[in-house]
Amino acid sequence: MRGATSAKWVAGAAIIALGATACGGGKGSDAKAEVDAKGVYSYQSSEPQRPLQPANANEVGGGRIIKNLFRGLTDYDPATGKLRNQMADKIETTDSQHYKITIKTGWTFHDGTPVTAASFVDAWNWSANTKNNQINSTWFEDIAGYKDVHPEKGDPTADKMSGLKAVDDKTIQVDLNQPVSYFPYKLGYTAFSPLPKAFYADPKKFGENPVGNGPYKFVSWEHNKAVTLTAYDGYKGEDKPKNGGIVFKNYTQAEAAYKELTSDTLDVLDQVDPTDLPKYKADLGNRAVDQPQGGITSIAFAMYDDAWKAPEKAKVRQGLSMAIDRDTITKTVLQGSRQPADSFVAPGVAGYKQGACGDACTYNPAKAKELIAAGGGVPNNKVTILYNADGGHKEWVDAVCNSIRQATGIDCTGDPKPDFKTARDLITNKQVKSIMRSAWQQDYPLNANFLRDIYGTGASANDSGFSDPAFDNFSKAADKATSVDQTTALYQQAEGVLFKDMPSIPLWFYKTNAGWSNKVQNVKYDSFGDPVFTQVEVKKK
Repeated sequence: MRGATSAKWVAGAAIIALGATACGGGKGSDAKAEVDAKGVYSYQSSEPQRPLQPANANEVGGGRIIKNLFRGLTDYDPATGKLRNQMADKIETTDSQHYKITIKTGWTFHDGTPVTAASFVDAWNWSANTKNNQINSTWFEDIAGYKDVHPEKGDPTADKMSGLKAVDDKTIQVDLNQPVSYFPYKLGYTAFSPLPKAFYADPKKFGENPVGNGPYKFVSWEHNKAVTLTAYDGYKGEDKPKNGGIVFKNYTQAEAAYKELTSDTLDVLDQVDPTDLPKYKADLGNRAVDQPQGGITSIAFAMYDDAWKAPEKAKVRQGLSMAIDRDTITKTVLQGSRQPADSFVAPGVAGYKQGACGDACTYNPAKAKELIAAGGGVPNNKVTILYNADGGHKEWVDAVCNSIRQATGIDCTGDPKPDFKTARDLITNKQVKSIMRSAWQQDYPLNANFLRDIYGTGASANDSGFSDPAFDNFSKAADKATSVDQTTALYQQAEGVLFKDMPSIPLWFYKTNAGWSNKVQNVKYDSFGDPVFTQVEVKKK
């Protein structure tokens, strides 16, 4: 995402130490147990980077919690990935630029106040305003009048976007700057959630004690330990909880989470850690998960640093990409848990083009050295890769560096930071000097989300600081298209610019390697890599 439904910068990698992969054993039972509808289960998580405000999370630690506290106008069916309405009753347009949205009635916030059209309109205006410093404010840039509340420089000249109006309690009128055929897809992102009137009295305090309209309501946030949610009995959505609540437990070591899962003191896993991946199928049996996911791992360059600014450095970046043996690393170090990337867009996403990366993502040491030399080489003949040490990344970072060293002679080392928040703070504040780990999980299943939302000039998830007028122009043309098919085709042309500039190096596509304890059942994961939180059932003791 520009941010993430899932808040999309991803903490863990589930990546693997060398060893033989064991096939799944017979542990666990397919028989359905009696369900405790009020039972609470625990989930492997990380400390949110920011306050729990819908437009202020683009990482999974906060994003997954917000995703359960709030429901917007649309979301995606976990079984099919297709767009579906939640609070929206109808979304109507004749030109993909002017939208009339009718919301369902009867919904309430967790404080009992009604959710109205104004709950959305006021929230979007506040979140877009540059004074409020929301990380996902650029998600609203399609709306007419956005630049008035969020100018590139200086203070806002208005506090409301001219293209946004609550016609009455159940009708929202949205006028965009230009046609955006996939705008309903974007509405599924948590930044477009409604906010209660109580929010505006003290937004900072609200971020510590949020009040949403989703399937779960907030109970407590014990910083650096856990966030607890309880099922909301008044929830009116399509996906009413089959359990009594969730405890999002923080882990600084992925191995510790897996150990607790196998001892039934953690119920649902985010991703299996590197050490345990070779044996998790044998350990968990039919409670083990191995399925495709709409996500990608890349390493991104600090394009704002002088070392990478010169145009000829694009050749160096292309060369470094060709110095990485993706096939060998995914088969050995990653034990087949990842698929070598051949695009900036994940398979299964509309607009993915197989083999789009071509030679730039193909291991070729001779060509790599040639391109690096042609681009003037790497400063001091050394690169570092920043990553969070709590996510199981050391093995693959070391493997990537070994590949680069052996292919080119360039010194490459990992630059571990103690936890996800520390790494993200450095990245967000543009304090990386060389290369950084960059893992993205889809916010909506369209190639625009993997392209404009990460590489567009000024995009909230543009951590590298990349900017290219040609890329931006293709993106603008894609957004003006009146059909999703036209949009995805034009974004494929934008992707072509990235293969020339190579602001980041696509490494591999994600798979969900996870599992659950003996205390829960009916655990399924969606294409975002998240468990379908509301459908988890807790067994009666």
